[in-house]
Order: sequence, then C-alpha cells, then structure tokens
Amino acid sequence: MIDTSTFQGKTAAYFTLGCKLNFSETSTFARLLGEMGVRTATKGERADIVLINTCSVTEVADRKCRQAIHRLVRQHPGAFVVVTGCYAQLDSEEVAAIPGVSMILGSNEKDRLVQFLSEELRIKDEGSSFIRVSKTKDIRTFAPSCSRGNRTRYFLKVQDGCDYFCTYCTIPYARGFSRNPTIASLVEQARQAADDGGREIVLTGVNIGDFGKTTGERFIDLVRALDGVVGISRFRISSLEPDLLSDELIQYVAHDSRAFMPHFHIPLQSGSDEVLRLMRRHYDSQLFAEKITRIKELMPQAFIGVDVMVGCRGETPECFEETRALLERLPVTQLHVFPYSERPGTSALKIPYVVSEAEKKRRSHVLLELSEQKTRAFYAAHTGHEAEVLLERATRGRAMHGFTRNYIRVELPPQDARPELDNQIVGVTLGDFNHDHTALIARLNTQTLTAESK
Repeated sequence: MIDTSTFQGKTAAYFTLGCKLNFSETSTFARLLGEMGVRTATKGERADIVLINTCSVTEVADRKCRQAIHRLVRQHPGAFVVVTGCYAQLDSEEVAAIPGVSMILGSNEKDRLVQFLSEELRIKDEGSSFIRVSKTKDIRTFAPSCSRGNRTRYFLKVQDGCDYFCTYCTIPYARGFSRNPTIASLVEQARQAADDGGREIVLTGVNIGDFGKTTGERFIDLVRALDGVVGISRFRISSLEPDLLSDELIQYVAHDSRAFMPHFHIPLQSGSDEVLRLMRRHYDSQLFAEKITRIKELMPQAFIGVDVMVGCRGETPECFEETRALLERLPVTQLHVFPYSERPGTSALKIPYVVSEAEKKRRSHVLLELSEQKTRAFYAAHTGHEAEVLLERATRGRAMHGFTRNYIRVELPPQDARPELDNQIVGVTLGDFNHDHTALIARLNTQTLTAESK
C-alpha cells in the first residue's frame, strides 16, 4: 500500500534526455506522481523531488547525463533526486557517486517508481540512499506509457527492449530483452487518449517491429486494431527496422488504413554491406533499398526518415562512399546522422579499423548536407498543393504550426492563426518556405475544417 501522505504538498521537476520513448515514460511518471498529489514545479521554483530520465546511446549522452544531474542538484538544493533510464541502468555506481543523488532505479524497477519513492521519502531524513538495478537477464517488467507530448500528440509505448545485440549498441543491456503488452491493453490506452482530446498517436518503443514476442501477436494486427479507435485521426510509427517492415504493412498503410499516415522512419545505419555485417545488422543494403522503393511505388508522397551512423569501426572511405551513394540515389526525405561513439563492453571494440574524430565530423557534414538537399526538394515539390494539417497552438512567440499527413512542417501567417484552430485538422494551401527554411508557409482554405476533423 502506497502512503499518499508522503507526497502531499510536494513539488517535482522532470528532466529527460534521449529518445521519444524516454520522454513518453517521463510524462507517465509525472502523471502518476500528479495523481499522488505532487505538483509540477514552475520555472525557477525549487522542487522537493527531481526526476532525471537518462540516455546512454553514446559517450556524449553519458556526459550530458552527468552534467544534467550535477546542474539539477545545484538548482534544487535539498531535493530528493531520482535518476532512472539507460545511463542509470548501465552505470549505476557512477551515478551513485554523484553528490546529491538520492535514488537510482534501473529498467526493471522504474515501473515501481511511486512505490519506491513513497518508501524512501519517509526515511529521507535518516540519510539513507537507495539503489535498485537488476541485471540485464532479469529485466522483465513492462512499464505502460501513453503520454501527452503536447495538446495534439500522444506517445504510446507498444514495446520495450531488444534482442538484436548489434555490435555497437548498449541498448539491449540497458533495456533488456524484447517484450510487449497485449493489443487489447494498447487499444484501451489509445481510446483513453482519444477521450482526453488526443488527435494523433505516435507508436514508440525500442524495436517496435518486434512486437508480439511476449503475447504471440503480430505488429500488423496491432496496427489494424488501433486503426479502429474512434477519435484518433492520425497514427504515426516512430521507427521500424528494414527486416521487420513487412510488405503487408506497407500495403495496409497505402491502401487500407483509415488513420496511419504515409510517414516512415527506417534505420539504415550503413549502406555498406561489409559494415552492416560488422554491425551484425539483420539486413543488407539491397533489402533496405527494396523497402524504400516499395513505399514510394505505393505512396509517392510518403515522408521517409532514415537513421545513419558514420565513422563506426570498420567503415573505410570506400564503405562510407557506398553509404553516401546509396542514400543519394534513393528517394528518402531526411537523414538523422549520428557519429559513432565507442561504448565500453561492446564487441565493436574488437574491430581494428578506427575512424578519426575529424573524419567522423567530415562524414557527418557530408550526409547532413545531403539530407538538407533532399528535405528541401521534398518540401518544394509540395508548394502550391492542398494539404490537411493538424495545428498546434503557438508557444513562446512562435508561429502557429502543424504537420501535414506526410509530415511536412507548416506555419500559418499571424492573420490566420486563431486559438480555436488549436488541435484541429484544417485544409490549407502550401506556399513557399518560411524565413529559416524549416517549414512551408500555408494559407487556410475557404473550407477550413476537413472531413478528418469532423
């Protein structure tokens, strides 16, 4: 039994590093603590509780986590500081050595955050500390999360963990093996999001195409079930491995789906088959290219984002050129470029060929320029077209904005922006780029609300 009196009158501050899944989980933590009577601290206010959800995908991420912990301890003197997430799981002793950290929860324990926090708050004055981190093989729990990223978009966690163990990656050690809840439970969470006013849901996880390992269900069956949730106008899939992106799913999104958008995010990591082999990826460049081609054949206007890593061990100049050439010729829309980071304990450290930091930066720059060219060309091809945009209220002086079905960012001119359009799907005509080329300026059509909104 949780003693809710330990939370009464307390405030909390939240800080998240890393992926959308982390942000989704942090939002769920905030909601659960809110239900216990904990108020989110305002900007500049000292909080009684500080929760930091960490990332460990690169060495830079680890350093940012340490810096954030130190900073938040200083900003909230005397607060009960909780650190969870991947960095906490992988380097709990290092986190414990940071002065001011009160509690560390690993991946198997964070779903009991409220329980552990209630117990520890009662004995905080006794000066005790609390570290609870299970070994990777013992990470079995699934912490549900369907949280609001903003007033229009929710993030639904459909899967956690990974069984792939790529040579460069520590995520399976931090998150555990692949696991998932039932389709029925996820549909119920989506229905609740719709009841709360959500219009769009993004499916998140570590390797969501692997959905079904726990329950014997299939990802395509989850997609079909969610498609029937009344009130949710749009679904987006955060990321799908090429070998798990089935032709059946592509066909369904293209021709049969009511609400799944023509928007895909597909990790490539490398366009060199030799590097893919060294990484122990589960596909080759030909399979990746076939998936991109299939999507574009059925959905010519689809937005396709791609993850690509540069400078990993074994990536010779010739291998990098294979990656650049493949991405240049494929009709992808945007590249998310990551320089390779050495991770202790990974088998990639056994690969002898090492790329210098300077060369990693150069290769990153080459692919980022290619990405900008492709994204601008994709946007420019839609200038003058009509589109449907889910609008979001302007914040901090920014223009009212939103995204089309195929993920083109749109801004409304000030004369068109109205509060009643927030969280509404409207018809617009797409114009030219905005001042910093990050969005297209759009004008409202005469018939503003679309059939999708009604």
